[in-house]
Amino acid sequence: MQQVTVTASEGLKREFKVTVGRDDIEKRTDTKLVELGAKVRMPGFRPGKIPLPLLRKQYGKAILGEVLEETVNEVAQQTMSEHSLRPALQPKIDIKTFEDGQDLEYTMSIEVMPEVDPGDFSAISVEKLTVDVDDARLAEGLDRIAKGQRAFSPIETPRGAEIGDVVVVDFVGRLDGKVFEGGEGKDLQIELGAGTLLPDFENALVGANAGDTRTFPVAFPADYRNTELAGKTAEFEATVKEIRVADPVAIDDELAKKLGLQTLDELKDALKKQYEQEYTQLSRTRLKRGLLDEMSKRYDFEVPAGLVDLEFNQIWDQVIRDAGSEEAAVAAENKTADEVKAEYRKIAERRVRLGLVLSEVGLRNKIEVTPDEVTRAMIEEARRFPGQERKVMEFYQKTPEALQRLRAPLYEDKVVDFVLELAKVSERTVSLDELMKEPEEVKA
Repeated sequence: MQQVTVTASEGLKREFKVTVGRDDIEKRTDTKLVELGAKVRMPGFRPGKIPLPLLRKQYGKAILGEVLEETVNEVAQQTMSEHSLRPALQPKIDIKTFEDGQDLEYTMSIEVMPEVDPGDFSAISVEKLTVDVDDARLAEGLDRIAKGQRAFSPIETPRGAEIGDVVVVDFVGRLDGKVFEGGEGKDLQIELGAGTLLPDFENALVGANAGDTRTFPVAFPADYRNTELAGKTAEFEATVKEIRVADPVAIDDELAKKLGLQTLDELKDALKKQYEQEYTQLSRTRLKRGLLDEMSKRYDFEVPAGLVDLEFNQIWDQVIRDAGSEEAAVAAENKTADEVKAEYRKIAERRVRLGLVLSEVGLRNKIEVTPDEVTRAMIEEARRFPGQERKVMEFYQKTPEALQRLRAPLYEDKVVDFVLELAKVSERTVSLDELMKEPEEVKA
């Protein structure tokens, strides 16, 4: 006998009191024990002939655990079906009373999904920003490519090192008088002003002549990747062995040939296509954000607190990883920890609400991600790890959670494309700076 009573129904929260009679529990347990008795072997008994009391004594506790778990799951499924509930998360079970030979009593708390009406998207207006690849941008890109192909030759007339020169140095760094790991190097080539090393190090070598030895402090930033050096100041000694100056590189067909092309025009075309792809992706990102901002203004329904908690925890964990610690994350905002967390919880709530709307749009319009689309995404991801492509593919094939993380953004983009087809989309050509400018309306 099972008895399920509604004890609370407020907003998206439902609570039920459940009683499962002891006779029902015992019957289920005995049935499983009989099934087990047909399989196990016990000295002195033929299979299937082991007395039930003996099976109960030997396996009763283990079987009872299985029975309770199956009963709770079965009651949950029946309850949700009978009350037409769509759970947001797994029900929470709180056992009130249960002892062997007595009724099972527990409460079952469920957060349900809200009813979502996406409405008419034709009323939404968004702006698509586009950028033309002009001659100045191409010239800048060609110049950058040419600089990347430069060779450096020793200076002919002795002089001090200047920004843009390459200096060849031997160095040693000490922290509290001791050489730290990775603090020594020989024949290190440094292009001054390129920012490959910390500014204190590069700036200390400006003006030095070949043969000079300079001693100088270098302050490591608080978020430096080596935590043993982060926020500390080390003493360095560097000897300049040689100063080299960049050889001029002509922007011509020969430059194109060094890059595997035939002519300068081919190089220009390839560079233009690369910029166009980059701008298209930036434009798409801005358009999608603008659409989600407009959609966010249209909906204000209650969302399951459990889903918000999960989303907030993911966001907050990422914020802490990026900052290095929770203290650093809070300090960067110049607010109290509670104020910072409250802001990110609003972001989490926004994401959950928009996710529910997009999910409903997808369901109503039968939008799906095809296996071929997932496979292409897996291949693209695998290409990011040269030499490990097979391992990456196998990882996704064997890890459903990772595969779902790969599928989710594909699904979201398809739904966004569907909504954009219905919305009013205008276009405006802007500068690259304006396209890349971070919108101030939202934080995420």
